Amino acid sequence: MTRTLSIAIKENTYQELKQKIGLGKISSFVNQAVEKGLSELAQEEKKKKEKLRHQLIAAHKRVAKNQKLKKELAI
Repeated sequence: MTRTLSIAIKENTYQELKQKIGLGKISSFVNQAVEKGLSELAQEEKKKKEKLRHQLIAAHKRVAKNQKLKKELAI
């Protein structure tokens, strides 16, 4: 299933697309570029979540270590 989408691009960009890709192939080229961009965004989001996960684990370990130290000093 496909959807028709109306977009606005700069004239020079359109002319370059027309010249390098060809009139009948611009839609598929743009679709592939958008799919690639979405894939890259998903990978970046996954990396950010993983980084946050590691930061949270490290913070939890620091808190646990600090609490253990407090208990040892209280004894």
